[in-house]
Amino acid sequence: MNQIQQAPAGSSPRRGGDQLTGLEERLGYCFRHRSWLLQAFIHSSFAHEAPQAGPSNERLEFLGDAVLNLVISDALVTMYPHSPEGELSRWRASLVNAKHLAELATHLGLGQCLRLGRGEELQAGRYKPSLLADALEALIGAIYLDGGYPAAQGVVLKLFETSLQTLNRECLTEDYKTALQEYVQKYLKISPEYRLVQESGPAHARWFVVQVWVAGTLWGEGQGHSKKQASQRAARQAWLKAHQDQAADESSGIGG
Repeated sequence: MNQIQQAPAGSSPRRGGDQLTGLEERLGYCFRHRSWLLQAFIHSSFAHEAPQAGPSNERLEFLGDAVLNLVISDALVTMYPHSPEGELSRWRASLVNAKHLAELATHLGLGQCLRLGRGEELQAGRYKPSLLADALEALIGAIYLDGGYPAAQGVVLKLFETSLQTLNRECLTEDYKTALQEYVQKYLKISPEYRLVQESGPAHARWFVVQVWVAGTLWGEGQGHSKKQASQRAARQAWLKAHQDQAADESSGIGG
């Protein structure tokens, strides 16, 4: 069933086994077969210089990417049952992009576990976001092979817990004004209009209410501590409503 080449049984990372033991404690998962954990940190540059150490982590990375996407997709569908496919896809992309994965990998200390070739070591490979993101995906793949899907799911959900709980904050709505602009221009050939309808509160804690209008019709309203935040939230509400209305029309045969 498992077609990935077996990881080496012996060698340990350059930084010592204590790094891996500490990593297992941070993950909340202890490997039954340490060989998978070892392989997860063998960069291709090291595998090329020391082929006796075993294969690189590239195949584990490929597998881990698929497992990660499945776990996050499952979590989003479960947590946000009323969100449309477009929004779920946008959120998933925000969660599994290389920048976010590199941040999580840095927090876990994966850079210190990497086995790198001499050239990559001299180029500060332990701190490269791309290598860190790849290592995290490889680690997830290793956990999947060692403990199965439930184990990988548990670790991923633990790592992404905070991110999954903050999806509705502004860090993930920054594109809604652009998305709404593109949608309205595509279907109506006009631009949405944002109106500041309320501004209140003391200077150090202002509160804004913004509405977005399209063709003389109110599409959405948002509130926030800045005009930008309120506008983004108004755009999000309008964008979601537009897609929900469009899906309803398509299902009833309108516009078909």
